[in-house]
Amino acid sequence: MSSSSSSYPAPHPASSPASDVGDSVRHLLVLPDRDAAGEAADEAAERFGLGEQPQIVREALAGEDDAEDAQWLVVVEDPRGTLDADALRELAEEYEGWLETE
Repeated sequence: MSSSSSSYPAPHPASSPASDVGDSVRHLLVLPDRDAAGEAADEAAERFGLGEQPQIVREALAGEDDAEDAQWLVVVEDPRGTLDADALRELAEEYEGWLETE
């Protein structure tokens, strides 16, 4: 009689439940000013039930030295890759911005 291990192959690592979770994603809501970024960060935390407040980062435009020429980023970490990108895009557009994903 053969052992059960020879009858049933070990599960392939790609079929484990942990691998069914999406890859980590970082969403960037690119916004025109600090006020819009703050409001969008608050709204994102509430609307998407985020565990922590998204980070707000100021980013100067490439080649620009003027402090007025800066964008504000709301960094939304999505460790499981489960947030709805279309809904995030709509949120950014509500505040005159756009969405980028890393």
